[in-house]
Amino acid sequence: DDEGKTDGPSFSSERLRQIEAYARPVDGVAVYDRLVKALAPSIYGMEDVKRGVLCMLFGGCARLRQSRDAADETPRSGGNTQAGQAPGARSRGDINVLMCGDPGTSKSQLLSYVHKIAPRGVYTSGKGSSAVGLTAAVTRDPETRELVMESGAVVLSDLGICCIDEFDKMSDMTRAVLHEAMEQQTISLAKAGIVATLNARASIFAAANPVDSRYNPKLSVVENIQLPPTLLSRFDLIYLILDHADRDADRRLAQHIVKLYEAPTTNGEAEAAAPVAGAADERFLRDYVAYARHRVHPELADEARQELIDAYVRMRGGGSSRPNRGRSITATPRQLEGMIRIAEALARMRLETRVVRADVLEAVRLMQVATLAAATDATTGLIDMDAINTGRTAADRAIHEGLCRELRRLVAARPRGAAV
Repeated sequence: DDEGKTDGPSFSSERLRQIEAYARPVDGVAVYDRLVKALAPSIYGMEDVKRGVLCMLFGGCARLRQSRDAADETPRSGGNTQAGQAPGARSRGDINVLMCGDPGTSKSQLLSYVHKIAPRGVYTSGKGSSAVGLTAAVTRDPETRELVMESGAVVLSDLGICCIDEFDKMSDMTRAVLHEAMEQQTISLAKAGIVATLNARASIFAAANPVDSRYNPKLSVVENIQLPPTLLSRFDLIYLILDHADRDADRRLAQHIVKLYEAPTTNGEAEAAAPVAGAADERFLRDYVAYARHRVHPELADEARQELIDAYVRMRGGGSSRPNRGRSITATPRQLEGMIRIAEALARMRLETRVVRADVLEAVRLMQVATLAAATDATTGLIDMDAINTGRTAADRAIHEGLCRELRRLVAARPRGAAV
């Protein structure tokens, strides 16, 4: 059968051969490393951020959690179920990424590049977005005078990526509508007699600046960005992009930027037209991502399942309690599901149908350098997910409880009738 005639994006036989050839290692370099170099080549460094963005582009597999009590049920769109099992709650496969950092760290450029190569998506700015602009609006048709519903940015990004710049400058009412879209991946609407539930199976790729324009490492990520903890915890990967002064790194960055302004030579143009085995342009990257998202649906191997369990248990034990510091939570089931989605995305990059142990190890590393680094308590040096989930660390709560306890003791010990 001709694969190009199946539902979804269609490709020519020549393009299919190029995609399959690109997925194979070249000179010992895996496709994962070549994709990192091909993604936004004008942006210097930020390799771990690019690896996380690549995982978001390819995404995991959306599944319907199955119930064996019923059979012959038809699954909803966006998920797969097995014969003889009824679908239950839907498990999202899209990965949400947040970039927070100092000004001038190429956050907006990376957003624009991802919007170009994403097979489907919408780019918007937080300052110029409203709640109905992100979800849906009910308007009256000028000709028929009937009420009609117009989709917003998140709904239009269904099965794609919604890029939101200046995420910190959104109003609280606008950000509140993203809670349902980022976890349940639906938008519920009840306006002017129209009651509907719209699909919003999109990844949210957002960029935010700290409150005082510069990130303060002495404060938590919630205090720096001033986003609601309930919204911040829904991001699978949270990258802190800080601008540190380093003479050698600054020189390499300046050389890279100056080189971008050089006039192209004949040899350079010839190299740009080289086969995709060594480099990839934006159009090929878009086709490669679309092919992998539509055709490749990896499953977890037994060794990958066991490694996921062991990694989650190790993460949970990383926040051992200290005297007078309280017990810190270092990982939650959301982090486990995030690692599963990242591991599936890594397998999709290779066009493989099985997630191996190496994918899980890389997923754990990406989680540690991103979200867990953002959740590190500045006072104790320990990882505490409560800094993201609740906005307060276990150490802060212990200090606050100790202060209240001491105040109560002092008030109880004072003589009756004495001034406080």
